[in-house]
Amino acid sequence: MTDNLNGRRGFIKAAGLGAAGLAIAGRVTAASYERILGANDRVRVGIVGFSDRVRQALIPAMMTHCKELNFDIIAVSDIWSRRRDEAVTFIGEAATKRNLTVGQIAKARNNDELYDMKDVNAVIVGTADFQHALHGVEAVRAGRDAYVEKPLANQMEDARAILKAVDETKKIVQIGTQRRSTPNYMRANEYLRSGKFGDINMVEMSWNVNQPGRWRRAKLVKEIRKEDTDWNRYLMNRPKEEWDARKYLEFRLF
Repeated sequence: MTDNLNGRRGFIKAAGLGAAGLAIAGRVTAASYERILGANDRVRVGIVGFSDRVRQALIPAMMTHCKELNFDIIAVSDIWSRRRDEAVTFIGEAATKRNLTVGQIAKARNNDELYDMKDVNAVIVGTADFQHALHGVEAVRAGRDAYVEKPLANQMEDARAILKAVDETKKIVQIGTQRRSTPNYMRANEYLRSGKFGDINMVEMSWNVNQPGRWRRAKLVKEIRKEDTDWNRYLMNRPKEEWDARKYLEFRLF
């Protein structure tokens, strides 16, 4: 496993930094990265699912590090035709804002088409929550390393499936997290482990979010058409049912 941790797939580190808000980005320098075996090979990355998280966090974060870590985003896979077109436009505009040059972004109608592109070395998975683990399985079985957004899975069957696939393929999978890699939380963890608080017998925690309308996509629900996407692929291993635009776009509510 140690050998597999080396090499050009250090791009995963940049994804992890991006998800953490780039708070520890200063620790990854071009000089230190070049010392990694094989790091001078350019990594060509594919996007699996052009979601809000990919648009708002992951692509901007990856673009910030693409020069120093020597990688390009070259392809996008999304079963909704609208998202594919939006992704190409967005990536181009994001590159222009950073004075970067990107080549033509290939568009795949599904992940089978994406993994047929032999020049795609690794992927970023940012699809619906319930799809993350299985899309991660697809990636490693296709010989690609992957950054997989959180939550990894919402049922144990899928979590076991990706664990098995990673164990068997020895591919690298980075799981997206929030508030795990930023310095303040790391220092807090160190302080707790130092014993300075003494024995901790109970922890009480709460996390409250009050965002009316959260996870609702009323405008898009009216605009999406079944013929513009692939409902059967979307459902993956979930029970088959009739097309429902709300379940497609507002999956967290069901």
